[in-house]
Amino acid sequence: MKVLILGAGPTGLGAACHLHKLGHSDWLLFECNSHVGGLSASFLDERGFTWDVGGHVLFSHYDYFDKAMAEALGDAWYEHQRESWVRILQRWVPYPFQNNVRHLPDEALRECVEGLRSLSGTPGDSANFRDWMHAVFGSGIVKHFMEPYNSKVWGVPLEIMSKEWIAERVSVVDLARIERNIAEQRDDLSWGPNNTFKFPSCGGTGAIYEAIADRFRDRIHLNHEMTSIDLDARQVRFANGRVESYDVLISTVPLDLLVRACTGVPDQVRGAAAGLVHNSGLIVGLGLEQRRDDSKCWMYFPEDSSPFYRVTNFHNYSPFNVPDGAVDRYSSLMCETTYSPHKPVSREDIVEETVQGLINTGLLFEGQRTSIASRYLIDIPYSYPVPTLGRDQVLATVQPFLESCNVYSRGRFGAWKYEVGNMDHSFMQGVEAVDRILAGKPERTVNGS
Repeated sequence: MKVLILGAGPTGLGAACHLHKLGHSDWLLFECNSHVGGLSASFLDERGFTWDVGGHVLFSHYDYFDKAMAEALGDAWYEHQRESWVRILQRWVPYPFQNNVRHLPDEALRECVEGLRSLSGTPGDSANFRDWMHAVFGSGIVKHFMEPYNSKVWGVPLEIMSKEWIAERVSVVDLARIERNIAEQRDDLSWGPNNTFKFPSCGGTGAIYEAIADRFRDRIHLNHEMTSIDLDARQVRFANGRVESYDVLISTVPLDLLVRACTGVPDQVRGAAAGLVHNSGLIVGLGLEQRRDDSKCWMYFPEDSSPFYRVTNFHNYSPFNVPDGAVDRYSSLMCETTYSPHKPVSREDIVEETVQGLINTGLLFEGQRTSIASRYLIDIPYSYPVPTLGRDQVLATVQPFLESCNVYSRGRFGAWKYEVGNMDHSFMQGVEAVDRILAGKPERTVNGS
């Protein structure tokens, strides 16, 4: 059985890694870029700063993934206790926001607590994500944090989003716990699966996937952009003229683009795929020739005083994210901004707007502009697959058709499921797709089981 894999991100490399481990010899992997890693790649800029494609941290739900990471980098990791904060109303509130509202000014605190005490409606009956937020958090927390922050992250009207993706992504509310935190003036910091995380010692997140790829470089073909797929002939055509046949295709190409590239797709399937919604992102990396004494890992920004929704103290993840590991001389801030048709952002102006946003929110002072040694911009056309109200119906139409043609679309954008789009989920989608193809085993991750 000849297996072709499209895309050398975590999912494609997960599939390749598993095929390699199983000793299955007839497979090839094609990647459109000149590097592996996909959205988990890393880049070294001209000044010696390392940048990821957004704020990745490594935590896991899977023993298989843990072992693969250990095999990739051995003990070349830093381990961190998460320290994340929300910048709001000119102060810092520990994350998760809803558990730590005691830090707010009196009026905002009163609004948040009163909103929780007067909750109405059942979360399970909410028609969409926006309604769910009001049913779970109340009007105060929604007003001050949940609505402005999620609007910045998603870049779409929140009422077009489903509530079904929530799972472990959003900490829900325990009013008694919050009131106890207020009364005892206690911070509540431990929630979430990523309260501890690992990060590679050198090379950023991309070092993981470069190390995995090293085992089978001869089977990875870079700079191969897929242009079309003949489902009947089971052939993939690439921009350089190469045509490759397959028995089974594992694709990590965004699902809407995959369907568009396939021949022989019924109108119903093609029309359904056209209804998928995604946002895009701009990552601005600012390398500073200045030491930064700030123990925070990452910070959330719900207010409109900045374009970004999240900033990472990237030098805190590994000293080697700055030149020569010299964190006594250098620091680095990685800032993430969403753009979409609903939320346009100027690519030409985003770096300067980001610098101004850092000054507005107190992360930089005006005089520190001269300390900026590096400005690095990454444009991500596909950043997050948006879990819209109609998404599951689209997937129920598109995925069975593709699988009937021996095409398995997996990964963050292949499966189009944000809720299983972390690195560990994505890697395991590739592993489990191989197990299903070769041994008929169930795919638990992509099916949410």
